[in-house]
Amino acid sequence: MPDDATTDDDSGLARTAATIVERLLDVGIDGRGRFSSAQQVADSARSDHAGTTQAIDAVVRQHTRLVAAGGFVTGIGGFVTLPVALPANVVGFYALATRMTASVASLRGYELHLPGVRAAVMLTLVGADADDLLKKAGVVSTGRLANLAAQRLPGPALMVLNKGIGFRLVSTVGKSALTRFGKGVPVVGGVLGAGVDVYLLRRIADQARREFPARPALAGR
Repeated sequence: MPDDATTDDDSGLARTAATIVERLLDVGIDGRGRFSSAQQVADSARSDHAGTTQAIDAVVRQHTRLVAAGGFVTGIGGFVTLPVALPANVVGFYALATRMTASVASLRGYELHLPGVRAAVMLTLVGADADDLLKKAGVVSTGRLANLAAQRLPGPALMVLNKGIGFRLVSTVGKSALTRFGKGVPVVGGVLGAGVDVYLLRRIADQARREFPARPALAGR
């Protein structure tokens, strides 16, 4: 019985991890309600700025402000209340990080409906763990994550990737909880939490810029 229980627990955690990534893809890339899609954000930035670099900088600034403000989760609706083992503020942070990364990818010429691009967006969130997750999924790493766009990833490989990414995101909760402890203290806690979120988002933004170079057709823009 103990072995069966352990198996059930592991299976449940795996389903939860996969669900987290599926929902982040759904909301962060495709949008929901008042939470605009990544394509809409990219199109708006492109129309307001003359060059791709300026548009990307604007997208990063926009999402940095939202993360610092902290009230962004209300625009996502019921998604943040879904019991997926992540607190609402962490879910909101990763929804914004997903949208920002996908917007950068779109501005650099990548099509967000492609499974490989969507997988690359999510792998960007886990940074240095990406290569390890790709190996476990049986996918050959070819340098930049954007190279996944040209690959037809089989369904089982995508499932393994989604579970692995979900596990990594869940594991960040314990680490971030320590840095967010101060949020129980008025003013000081809020400033600390906002500062940590801004720092983490900027790291992801830098990673997105590296992982999604301009596609050849857009290199001269």
